[in-house]
Amino acid sequence: MVTQMLEGKKVAILVETEFIPEEIAAYQQHFEELGATVHFMSRLWGNETVQFVSDVDEIGKSLQYLDVNIDFQSVDVNEYAAVIMAANYTSVRLRYFQPPPGQQISPEQTRTAPAVQFFAQAMANHKIIKGLLCHGLWLLTPMPELLRGRKVICHEVVLADIANAGAVYVPPPVNSQPNDPGNIVVDRDLVTGRAGHDVYAFIDAIAHQIVSQEQRCLETQRR
Repeated sequence: MVTQMLEGKKVAILVETEFIPEEIAAYQQHFEELGATVHFMSRLWGNETVQFVSDVDEIGKSLQYLDVNIDFQSVDVNEYAAVIMAANYTSVRLRYFQPPPGQQISPEQTRTAPAVQFFAQAMANHKIIKGLLCHGLWLLTPMPELLRGRKVICHEVVLADIANAGAVYVPPPVNSQPNDPGNIVVDRDLVTGRAGHDVYAFIDAIAHQIVSQEQRCLETQRR
């Protein structure tokens, strides 16, 4: 029986097109089993609702759709116990920023993407547990200082980028299977997972860190 260890907690999950349906379903099911309220959010571009389309990673697989009606630019990140960047290419899409027309693009401008700024705010609050799965760490690479010295794991295609940002890559166990705990790396308030098929181990690690973080805060208050 699953305990309601996250009762009263809110979890923010950033999504975009090319999401993994099984991952999204896992967040909906498992976090809610643990008692948390899940808010899927994205950049809505002034719309009340945006419909996103799933990734198709094999021939004959049907598209699935996800309607999102929360713009992360309109919420207070500090109200959430955890903020998660979903897997696959959703993070690449959310790195989009609008450069001034007709001007040379500078590396500094890449830091202005709203989703990058939102996650940077979460990173600045150590009470919030940050979760980035699979390709999710791409969202942080415009601000390498957020990754410098942090222990992480990710999909191999992201490895060059996080290494260039100064992160410390922790390899998975040899011949690891989906949801192997070794496919998850916890560095204080930062939880990373190797691939989308590790989502249940990823959720469990985030839940454990939320509870541990709350206990540490209570102990600090008693001193």
